[in-house]
Amino acid sequence: MLDSRPASFPTTAGVLLGLGLGAFFDGIVFHQLLQWHHMLSGWYPLNSIDNIRLNTTWDGLFHSAAYVLVLAGLYQLWQGARGSELRLSRWQCLGTVLLGWGIFNLIEGVIDHEILGLHQVNETVPGGQRVFWDIGFLLWGAAMMVMGAAMARAGGREDMHAQGSLQAR
Repeated sequence: MLDSRPASFPTTAGVLLGLGLGAFFDGIVFHQLLQWHHMLSGWYPLNSIDNIRLNTTWDGLFHSAAYVLVLAGLYQLWQGARGSELRLSRWQCLGTVLLGWGIFNLIEGVIDHEILGLHQVNETVPGGQRVFWDIGFLLWGAAMMVMGAAMARAGGREDMHAQGSLQAR
């Protein structure tokens, strides 16, 4: 006999969407609007036209990767919904997106900012203050991961309670 229960929210889809949206936020807000840093500005400061061109190209590659992550997340969401009755939980959706965004911040912050030194969050402040912006970025990512995981769990429990109450009737 086929299981008629709705499929749970596809966690992978939410995490991929969060990774992509986190990357878009970083690129649009920090690179373009605030102009605090660019992808390679720690290695190639914006002190020449050639360096500006190089950074702009790498910012474009970064945005292209973000686009691919969002497309992959949408594809996973579509695959999860295709041919089944998908349970779309707002808590699980938002929670997994926050989880992915937080993962993006931690990976990007540790690898790009600290290990590779590609750039720091705010390169417009004096050098001694930059580490505080980097730490804030990491803490923001960790907070999003914790909140996202809690929200996704709450959405899953909400589903279990709803199924239990429907079955009891």
